[in-house]
Amino acid sequence: MKLFMNGTSISVINIISLEGKKMDSIRYFKDNFFSAGLTEIYTEDKEIVGTLDLKSAFSSSLDVLNAKDEIVVQGRFPFFSNRWIIEDHTGTELGVLRGRFSFFTKRFEYTSHEYGVYRIESPTFSRHYEIYNGDGEKEAEFDRINGFFQSPAFRLQNRSPFSDGEMTAVVMGVYMIQKRNDSAATIAPNT
Repeated sequence: MKLFMNGTSISVINIISLEGKKMDSIRYFKDNFFSAGLTEIYTEDKEIVGTLDLKSAFSSSLDVLNAKDEIVVQGRFPFFSNRWIIEDHTGTELGVLRGRFSFFTKRFEYTSHEYGVYRIESPTFSRHYEIYNGDGEKEAEFDRINGFFQSPAFRLQNRSPFSDGEMTAVVMGVYMIQKRNDSAATIAPNT
C-alpha cells in the first residue's frame, strides 16, 4: 500500500503486480485464552487494521471487523458439522472449509464460491501452512507463532484474490477445526 499526496488530500492505493495479483499483505492476529472476546488484527508496523470478535467459548463462531468496527466476514460451524462456513457481512456464503484425511500432512480444502477450490497443507508437526489455488500456485501462507503457554497467535501472508478478512476467517477456521478434532479425540470413549 502506498500513500500519495495530492495537494492537501492523501490517496491510499493498493499496489498490484504486473501479473495482476495483489502484493503480499501481512496480518497478525490471535485467539484469546477462552476463545471469547475481542482481539486486534495488526500489520507488520503494529497498525491496528481490524478486530476479531470471538463470540463465545461455546459457540465456535467469529466475526472479522474492519478498522471502523463494521463486520466484514463471519465464520461459524453449522449445528453438528465439521464444516466451517464463511459468510460476508450480509450472511451470503463465500465458501466452505473442510478438513481432509491425510497420513503425513495436515490437509484442508477451502471451496470458494467465487474462486474455486483451494488446498491448505502443512507437514504433520509443523506450524507453517501453505495455501494453493486450483492450479497448484501458492497464494498465501500462515504460521502459528505463539509460545507454548500462550494463546494461539498467527502471522498471515496473503497474496491471493481473497480479502484479508476472508483469509483471516479461513486461518481461524483451520485452527477451530483442529481444536474441535483434538477435543473429540480426547473425549472419545475407550472400547
